[in-house]
Amino acid sequence: MSGCSPVYYNAETVRRVLTWPLVNEAVESALKAVVKSQDLGTTSSSYVIQPKRSFTACGKEPGKILLTMPAFVGDYSLASKGSPGEVGDTRSTLACKVVTSFKPNSQRDPPLPCIHAHVLLFDNHTGQLSAIMEGTDLTTWRTVSASLVATKYLYFRRFGSQAETERKINVAIVGCGVQGQLHASAFCANFRVMQLSLYNRTEAKAQKLKEQLQRELGTECETQIIVCRSAKEACQDADVICVATYSKEPLVHLEHLKGKQSVHINTVGAGEVHFSELSPDIYHQAKIYVDCYANAEAELVGLPGTITAELGAIIVNGNYPGKSDISIFQSLGMASEDACVAQAVQEAILSSAEHS
Repeated sequence: MSGCSPVYYNAETVRRVLTWPLVNEAVESALKAVVKSQDLGTTSSSYVIQPKRSFTACGKEPGKILLTMPAFVGDYSLASKGSPGEVGDTRSTLACKVVTSFKPNSQRDPPLPCIHAHVLLFDNHTGQLSAIMEGTDLTTWRTVSASLVATKYLYFRRFGSQAETERKINVAIVGCGVQGQLHASAFCANFRVMQLSLYNRTEAKAQKLKEQLQRELGTECETQIIVCRSAKEACQDADVICVATYSKEPLVHLEHLKGKQSVHINTVGAGEVHFSELSPDIYHQAKIYVDCYANAEAELVGLPGTITAELGAIIVNGNYPGKSDISIFQSLGMASEDACVAQAVQEAILSSAEHS
């Protein structure tokens, strides 16, 4: 690497290799690595070092922030040469995601995106910068992937070891923005979704998503897609609920849930309070899971419930919720997820180049 300039991977290059098996495996690796092996009673050698994300105000004008999210993920496995399922050698990854959030960009003429994200990948032996990767799609995909992995282990596995391939489910999407849209598409791609219920504050946005999904899935698809007029209507028959909004007030209440039991909820909201979208009565009754205790300590102050476990511990020890439980995956996102996904993406790009 001595004297070499870092490689730049633009959004199109990243997008070309993103697949759910690749991203899901990388996210699962990060979730397992963050759990301390002594807490699991295992001999796993993987581990994570990730300080809390930093926030830097960019000048005196409000709404302009730089966030940095560094992580070192040590001694973990990914698929061999970007081929999901075939375990390769262990590796370690040093990375830092940098994100700018400039809210005034939406008011520019022409408007610009408010969020820009890049992941810096370093040689973990020399510390030299080896790659700069456009990180917007990567971030969106890894957030959705964490919901997919959580649903696999916190919902399906309570019904058996192969339930995620056999069991049909009803899914509700509350909030049809960027995250809601990709959650809807991903759940149909990864699981057997019988009914997909969409709710958005602006109904036209949910209707547009329905039409887009119908085009994507085609006429042969068994999924029935419906647009709902309220979060209550969307959730009342749902086995799995994905909530992705900026709402400051509860949108989903305990009385909205199917039989008030046997439901899994992924909450990935980006509001000021991360747990504001669900009513306290759900938290009081549910088992609550997080990606990382340290993140939860910092960002879930005042959570109206007790955290049951980190998701990575459940993946490893198989201590799944009971069949009738309500479970919540309180998704906050981790720098280690970005690092593992960026590593997997880079390996897939390099593997693709080798075979072209």
